[in-house]
Amino acid sequence: MLTDHWPLLGLRLRTDRLELRLPSDEELAELGDVAAAGVHAPDDMPFLSAWTDVSPAQRARAVVQQHWRRQGTWAPDDWALTLVVFAEGRPVGVQAVAAQNFAVTREVHTGSWLGFAHQGRGIGREMRSAVLHLAFAGLGAQEATSAAFTDNPASLAVSARLGYRPDGVQRDSVQGRVRVSQRLRLSRADWEGSDRPEVGVTGLEPCLADFGLAPER
Repeated sequence: MLTDHWPLLGLRLRTDRLELRLPSDEELAELGDVAAAGVHAPDDMPFLSAWTDVSPAQRARAVVQQHWRRQGTWAPDDWALTLVVFAEGRPVGVQAVAAQNFAVTREVHTGSWLGFAHQGRGIGREMRSAVLHLAFAGLGAQEATSAAFTDNPASLAVSARLGYRPDGVQRDSVQGRVRVSQRLRLSRADWEGSDRPEVGVTGLEPCLADFGLAPER
């Protein structure tokens, strides 16, 4: 079976409403359709990389290519797990968690996007809670970082509710103008004390080597 060679295909994160996992080819195509339908309001750009500032077909293609790229370049000391978020069995967005030299640093960074039609239902908090549970409870992380533009109150509110604390700011050029990001950091102690949904994880043990946490197969 393919999971014998790529155990990450068997990893599952589950909350009351959501399942997070790697997609089949057909599900990846459906995820591309979600991106093509829109990820944010036309007059907004919530990402450092303006990957959505293209045609719908190009957005869908970018999603497919990024999935393949992150699978193909995976290394135990430099990985990015890009999980598709399923609600009622259908793809609605992506929740990623990434790290470099995780076995040493015990620090991860998260990022995500959610189809515009699925926003405002609490899915963003629930899906980030799922990967934070994977990081802290499953992989033994000590710190998690994230960031959001200072004019993105919805994302900042999700982070605050999950226990993140401000960790400085940065200035970047996005679409030819300066955008200021609020960096955020979540410690293990703050995660343990936060209000968070119940999360179930299955299929993790065979993946530990891929996260740099056990001898490679």
